[in-house]
Amino acid sequence: MKIVMVTGASSGIGAEFVRQLDQNFSRIDEIWMISRNEEKMKEIADSLENQTRILGMDLEKDEDRNQLKLLLEKEMPQICMLVNCAGFGLMGDFEQLDLQEQLSMVELNCKALTAVTYLAIPYMVRNGRILQMASAAAFVPQAHFAVYAATKAYVLSFSRALQEELIPREIFVTAVCPGPVNTPFFERAERDGQTLALKKHFTVSSERVVKDAFIAAKKRKTVAVCSLPMKIFRIICKMVPHSWILEVVENYDKG
Repeated sequence: MKIVMVTGASSGIGAEFVRQLDQNFSRIDEIWMISRNEEKMKEIADSLENQTRILGMDLEKDEDRNQLKLLLEKEMPQICMLVNCAGFGLMGDFEQLDLQEQLSMVELNCKALTAVTYLAIPYMVRNGRILQMASAAAFVPQAHFAVYAATKAYVLSFSRALQEELIPREIFVTAVCPGPVNTPFFERAERDGQTLALKKHFTVSSERVVKDAFIAAKKRKTVAVCSLPMKIFRIICKMVPHSWILEVVENYDKG
């Protein structure tokens, strides 16, 4: 059984990945959709052409990740593509945000992504693809977005290293690093803080991000950066000391 597997599949970029996979990938038997919100996944699945499997799992929980492990062992699927989109962000000062919620962010953005990737790799087919949802926030530390940016830096670093390890097996990893995307992400992220106003000028659609990610994955690129402004931002982050960038952003925010 040939499948693609998408985490965070109930909304936002994850849901858009599912839709575009359904439109563009005909040689698969099932799309496995993973999220806590089964109802939303069922609504999306009703509009798809491909057969879907709804997996209502909270990937922050060890027991749910173990359920996925057991399911893979039972079904022995051939995974053509894994898309890890499950995650969330919180804006605000580190010391003022709820500690447990920030630890949950690390659990989902880093630990769950790592675990799902580890579980999936033994079932990946030759020429398979792994797309990991990172962010342009991975390029530089970000005050008032400290833990989220750190988790995405982890995803970027992990993905680039994993790509090198998997080359002999002809499995290709792409870290997807968009800037601000027009999704429900900000409904939760901005509960205790606000996005830097400058960033909102560079917001793109989830449709564009996903399309760009598929093009990058097809070309076997290790990093997909959607939009020219974010590509320029990435270059700046490589050339300019991060302390300068942090100071400029902080002063702009206060101004």
